[in-house]
Parts: sequence; structure tokens; C-alpha cells
Amino acid sequence: MQTTHKRRGLIALLVALFTMIGGIAAAPQAQAANRDWLRPDSTGSCEWDGVGFWVQRCTVWSPSMDRHITVQIQPAQRGGNAGLYMLDGLRATEWSNAWLVDTNAAATFVDSNITLVMPVGGQSSFYTDWNAPATYDFNHPVTYKWDTFLSQELPPYLQQHFGVSPTNNSILGISMGGTAALNLAALHPNQFRQVLSYSGYLTTTIPGGQTALRLALLDGGLYNLNAMWGSILNPRRYENDPFLNMGNLRGKDVYVSAGSGTPGPVDERYLPEHRAAGMALEVISNFTTQLWSAKARASGVEHTAVTTPTGLHNFSQWDAELHRTKSRILDVMNAW
Repeated sequence: MQTTHKRRGLIALLVALFTMIGGIAAAPQAQAANRDWLRPDSTGSCEWDGVGFWVQRCTVWSPSMDRHITVQIQPAQRGGNAGLYMLDGLRATEWSNAWLVDTNAAATFVDSNITLVMPVGGQSSFYTDWNAPATYDFNHPVTYKWDTFLSQELPPYLQQHFGVSPTNNSILGISMGGTAALNLAALHPNQFRQVLSYSGYLTTTIPGGQTALRLALLDGGLYNLNAMWGSILNPRRYENDPFLNMGNLRGKDVYVSAGSGTPGPVDERYLPEHRAAGMALEVISNFTTQLWSAKARASGVEHTAVTTPTGLHNFSQWDAELHRTKSRILDVMNAW
């Protein structure tokens, strides 16, 4: 009888041991499983992106823009339901989001339990719904309805195929995308819990602001400012000014930053003309960011505002900001 008990105890011990070993061996597979397979998309199936790090290129049908929109997506490592929307700058291309070209955000978040959402395209769009065709080239009209796409059309796709909650998202952007990130977070407060602007233009209707926007859109591809939010008298221009709609950001985690416009050692790799342009653009961004921050403090909108001692309007500045705020994003979104 004693021998039987010993044998049963030994068997139980071996079973527990092998179960534990099996669990340890299976754990990495379980963690990676959320990234191991290609999701369906509007043209059939997503494709692996050449950048690696489990990034998929997916097409999502946009009824409002009447076309398929490419979105580069890195699924959360362990199937978490948090999403991080990453917006591009004025010269966004139709082949890749700059967060995977000028720096590699997917490598930065490779161990994180948050889904990166990087829309492709939207040059000079400010990621908003335009009132009319965007360019002066009427033979090739460009219909922009990015607000509708990002707030209504994309979230159901992300929820169904990537498990991203429509109400558990962070959004960040650079330059034009920084302006758009604050606007989208303010206009869709239930969708975004956190917003970060790196070198955004955060006061668009102050004296001279509309002229600066007009010149920027012309330089960025002959886009027509009046087709975006209407004339200077149109209320939409004011509804999409981060300086005027910041009230909806109360209760969210808000981070805004800009460089000083002074070149640092990392800026030596840029051509002189690019450094000059980067200095001028960052000085303007810095001014509007500080102005926004001053009003936010006076209005009781809690936020963090950072001016770095050096930094130009380029990806050396923005990549450093992404690394600086990574832990903040993961903390707020509970996505470590």
C-alpha cells in the first residue's frame, strides 16, 4: 500500500513537472501567436511589410473616400486591446507611413502589448474631412475624408480583426499630424484616452496662421486651403483649431512638445538647406505649442509641455520624442 502511494506520488510529481515544462515551452508561442498570422482585409488578405517586426500591410475600404486605404499595423504582442494611432507629416507618401521609414516605430514597440496603427497617405490633408476636392488639379480630384475614416470606418475593422477596442486608444502625430492628433482627440473624446503632439502647429487661426497654412499646402502639392475647411468665415476653421477646441481634452493624458529650433549634434547629418528649413519650422511650432500650453494652463486642461534645448523640425527630434514618451504611452494604456 505504501509502495502504491509512493508510485502515485511520483507519477503526480512527474505530471506536474512535465506540465510546468510544457507551459514554459509554450509561453513564447502563445505570446507571439497574435502576430503570427495575416488578417483578412478589403482586398483579400493583409501582406507582410518589408520593414519586418510583424508589421502587416492591410487595405481597408473607405466608403467616404470611395477607395481602399492602406494601413500598416503591428499587432499587440500578447493580444491587448489598446491601439496607438501614429499620424504622418505634411509630405505623407502613398507607399509607407514615415514612422516606418524615417525611424522604425515597430522596432521601438516590438515587445509592447499595444497595436500600432499607421495609416498610409494623406499628404497635406491634416487628417480631416475636406469640404471639396483638395487640389487645384480638377482633372484628378482628391477627396479627403480622413476624419471619417479614422473615427468611423477604421475602428470596426481594427476591433474585428486585431482586437483593438474603439474606446481604448492613444493618438500621436508629427508636425501636421500633431495638429491633427489634438483635433481628432478633441472631436472624438470617446475614442482616444491619450494624445501626443510632436512639433505640431497648435494655433491655426491666429493672425498669420491661415496664410502660413495656405503657403504650406501649396508647397506640399498645390492643395487648396479653402477646400479644406472653407473660407475664413466658415465655422469649421475654428472647430479644427487645437487652440480653440482644447476643452474636450480635459480628463485625458495630453503631451505636447517642440524643439527650440537650435541645431544639435544629431542635426549635422542634414544638408544646410534642410537645417535652415528645420530651424524655421520648429521655431514656429515651438511658439504655437507654448501659446497652446499657456491657454491650456489658464483653462485648467492638465497636460505636459516640453521644449527640448535643441531640436529641429525633423525625425531626429521626433524619434527622440517617441523614445522619451514610450513608457508614458504604455503606462497610460496599460500596455506593457
